[in-house]
Amino acid sequence: MNNYTDDEKSRLLNLAKQSIENGLELGKPFQVNLDSYNDKLTEQLATFVTLHKNKQLRGCIGSLIAHHPLVIDIAENAYSSAFNDPRFPQLKAEELNQLEIDISILTPPEPIIFKDRANLLEQIRPGVDGLILSEGFKRGTFLPSVWESLPEKEEFLQNLLLKAGLPHNYWSDNIYVERYETICFGTSAES
Repeated sequence: MNNYTDDEKSRLLNLAKQSIENGLELGKPFQVNLDSYNDKLTEQLATFVTLHKNKQLRGCIGSLIAHHPLVIDIAENAYSSAFNDPRFPQLKAEELNQLEIDISILTPPEPIIFKDRANLLEQIRPGVDGLILSEGFKRGTFLPSVWESLPEKEEFLQNLLLKAGLPHNYWSDNIYVERYETICFGTSAES
């Protein structure tokens, strides 16, 4: 995956903020002009945009599979994090200057081959892997940043099962798990 310069990261963070501002003013994401960005910033990549206010989650929306150029995905996910995350009310204008914006750019997901729960736990890399857990129509994901609040592998897996709508101690041979990595940067955690 690409490394991004400080200038490119700054442009992407400004774009996310601009899309939120556009949402406050016009009720829709900022319309990106791809000609304004280099090839690296228009490559098709999946992203998540996470918003925090006073160190508390305020919105997080993203895509697991690349289906837009990077800059369009960020603009749409920033807007959706502010206005369409069902866990939170729509962002109000007075909150804008209190927001911290973080962007996660994802590598394509790769399946993890495992024979049982213990074997899966052996293969998970804390702090590195984002995971997508699926069974049938149930699915959940945790970005690698979730390891900061759930540092133990078993606890991480139990909470991911819950997020997917399954009991925390659930297991079956039909569980499918993929891993991905992220490049993360933002106003709350520069990296």
